[in-house]
Amino acid sequence: KGELRMQSLTFDDAGMYQCIAENTHGIIYANAELKIVASPPTFELNPMKKKILAAKGGRVIIECKPKAAPKPKFSWSKGTELLVNGSRIHIWDDGSLEIINITKLDEGRYTCFAENNRGKANSTGVLEMTEATRITLAPLNVDVTVGENATMQCIASHDPTLDLTFIWSLNGFVIDFEKEHEHYERNVMV
Repeated sequence: KGELRMQSLTFDDAGMYQCIAENTHGIIYANAELKIVASPPTFELNPMKKKILAAKGGRVIIECKPKAAPKPKFSWSKGTELLVNGSRIHIWDDGSLEIINITKLDEGRYTCFAENNRGKANSTGVLEMTEATRITLAPLNVDVTVGENATMQCIASHDPTLDLTFIWSLNGFVIDFEKEHEHYERNVMV
């Protein structure tokens, strides 16, 4: 096929490669440069979020995406405690940390450590728990005669530190109240 495969690359493999194809009608050349990339982990371009919010009883994924070559090994800590995979905590291969069934005890400073053969780095963020949003009054089924008006209610409880937005949809499509103002009307009760 004219393929060149290289394994276990080193810096000595870097350079300009040339493929030459030849037959009785002539010869043709193609060039390509191979760069070998190696760098210690750095969070300069993609630091961890400084503040991470998670709903009580829910699940959160905290991303850890440093630039590094080769791919680093990851570890996590909460405060001074080193974290290991368990029933509620999982460290993914890509470095992300997943926590399920969030409780108040999960709040705190989380640090991701990344290390490869070129060096190491870390980045820290603070996890805060919020009260889960819940629908306290769901819309009810309504039978209406053609031409009449219908009103549907939806009431929800939420963490007071966060804003709440209601989105209505019809058969899976979000209703655009600006475009359909002649047919739909949104009443927000405080």
